[in-house]
Amino acid sequence: MLKKRVPVYLLVIILLFGLVAGAKLNELISGDNLREQIQKFSDVLSLTQRNYVEKVDTQKLVEAAIAGLLTQLDPHSVYIPPKAMSKVTEDFKGSFDGIGIEFDVINDTILVVAPIAGGPSEALGIMAGDKIVKIDGQSCIGIKRDDVPGKLRGPKGTKVVVTIYRAGMPNLIDFNITRDKIPIYTVDAAFMVTKDVGYISVNRFAQTTYEEFKNGLTKLLSQGMTKLILDLRGNTGGFLDQAFLMADELIPAGKKIVYTKGRLPEFDEEYFSSPGGSFETNPVIVLVDEGSASASEIVAGAIQDNDRGLIVGETTFGKGLVQRQWDLIDGSAIRITTARYYTPSGRLIQKPYEKGKYTADMRNKIDEEGENIEHKLEKDSTKPVYKTVGGRKVFGGGGITPDFVVKPDTFTLFSRKALSNREWLLSYVNSFMDQNGKELREKYKKDIDRYVKEFVVTDEILKPFIDKVKEKGVEFNQEQYNKDEKAIKTLIKAYFARNIWGNEGWYKVRIDIDNQLLKAIKLFPEAEKLSKLTKK
Repeated sequence: MLKKRVPVYLLVIILLFGLVAGAKLNELISGDNLREQIQKFSDVLSLTQRNYVEKVDTQKLVEAAIAGLLTQLDPHSVYIPPKAMSKVTEDFKGSFDGIGIEFDVINDTILVVAPIAGGPSEALGIMAGDKIVKIDGQSCIGIKRDDVPGKLRGPKGTKVVVTIYRAGMPNLIDFNITRDKIPIYTVDAAFMVTKDVGYISVNRFAQTTYEEFKNGLTKLLSQGMTKLILDLRGNTGGFLDQAFLMADELIPAGKKIVYTKGRLPEFDEEYFSSPGGSFETNPVIVLVDEGSASASEIVAGAIQDNDRGLIVGETTFGKGLVQRQWDLIDGSAIRITTARYYTPSGRLIQKPYEKGKYTADMRNKIDEEGENIEHKLEKDSTKPVYKTVGGRKVFGGGGITPDFVVKPDTFTLFSRKALSNREWLLSYVNSFMDQNGKELREKYKKDIDRYVKEFVVTDEILKPFIDKVKEKGVEFNQEQYNKDEKAIKTLIKAYFARNIWGNEGWYKVRIDIDNQLLKAIKLFPEAEKLSKLTKK
């Protein structure tokens, strides 16, 4: 293709324009003192490096300076060092390369808590309760927990030999494992809690969350689900787009789900529901607590503001800020808040903060339990008031407040001390399963529901655990133990079930002591009434 000759007069015009634009840009930069401040920082770093009494690590100084800079903005603008980036990326990408086990180090030995479904360890027959004693022929007894991933993970297709001790087997077992891509699931469980009520628990919002959630919905619909409990308790958030897609699956077409507003127009976005969601009309209840944040609050806010279902539990965390991540040249990254997000009614649910730290003000926290459909339990008259599509009053500034406030059951001091040490618990559970796991698996096979109904943790079964707790210096309190006996035995039963059936076993057993979930099951008539407001 031939190039056209540019006239001389046009070149002069372009040159003049460039000179004027450059002058304006320089004026803007100097007006903001950016160039002067960069030079100031460079001078301080250089003077320190040359003159400090000891040799200094300039990389550490720069990283500390960046982290300190961001703490002056808000609680969620942060610096992520290179060493932490791989874990962060892994969590939100939804996979890693390895052998596919959940593990812990108990009594200096790697304990397989559970093989990850679909991973190479599960395929080869590695079981919960197995103990890894060698890796590639080298003893790993006494290994530190933080050093285990470096030994077991590696590029997909590479091999590692793990030697396992399994209770009841006369000899050690070698497993030659080919590493593969291992999914990190964000949906912990999806099962039916009654003949028509389905339950889905989501622990965070990563790249695969919507796909996992949709698969869970499809499975439960095929089993007769007509009502859904979505558990977002303890879910600290993640990707906004995954929250939007989840809410879109539950909300009829044409409804606003969330919108964002930033200082720069390119960060302003609006999200509306589209046709074709698989659960747009049936009743929904969302469980939340103080640990439900960010993307969890987007879903809860969209459900509440559109009168699509009930929010049950406790007031959520109150994070209404949106971050964008920029990767830096050394493998580190920064996340900077670029916008605020608003629920469909216009609520900003961000709780107060100053100079990068949250203040003690939690103005939407509600101490009183009970029905809160019209949100009359909130006592603070200074909060901004908004309206749902059905005309109900809701409040901004400090999280999503529930339509029904339900507190979780609390343990006595003895029980908290006894159950707080994961090592004691897993050691006891592992010892019990070593002796009885084979019999339990043969008796109940794949029938978790029969296990839930029939198996009982007796005083005799629990005695070794109580004895261990006493040995560790926890003073036994009979009165407090009696108060929590059912809860303690149910939790132990849930640990046994997790050893055999994974997360589904854990969640199915715990229902019996989950006060918030049990209350939610009874509230579907109220959820159905509320959804009728959107049809007027």
